[in-house]
Amino acid sequence: MQALPHFYHVRVNGTPESNLISTSQGVPDLVVAGPAAFDGPGDQWSPETLLLSAVANCFVLTFKAIANASKFPWKAIECESTGKLDKSDREMKFTEITTKVRLFIDDPAVEDKALKLLYKVEPNCLVSNSLNVAVKLQGKIIIEA
Repeated sequence: MQALPHFYHVRVNGTPESNLISTSQGVPDLVVAGPAAFDGPGDQWSPETLLLSAVANCFVLTFKAIANASKFPWKAIECESTGKLDKSDREMKFTEITTKVRLFIDDPAVEDKALKLLYKVEPNCLVSNSLNVAVKLQGKIIIEA
């Protein structure tokens, strides 16, 4: 890892007639539009789905780093984040994000350690740590021999 601080940059361009294009150096452009709940087309990434994607992806990448550092063997991980958008203190914002994780392992003898590692991820995920919303984790270990 590079020394901190890290800086990230995104540019968004839009016109009244078109959807927004997000650009970041070295990655493909991303077309973004409002979700159907806000009268958008509903068939493209929205700021809301991008936020939840950032939470889920950060969880998986943080787990991979922790598992690697712990030399923990695992087969696969599935992570779903669901956000509740509501009014709170007269502001519209995400009031809760639930992250459901399924971790697949081979050895039932390491199930307790697997669960401990999953719950170690939550306080180390920099995206969810940066949000002003309760992020709830629901972890489940699946043993596949």
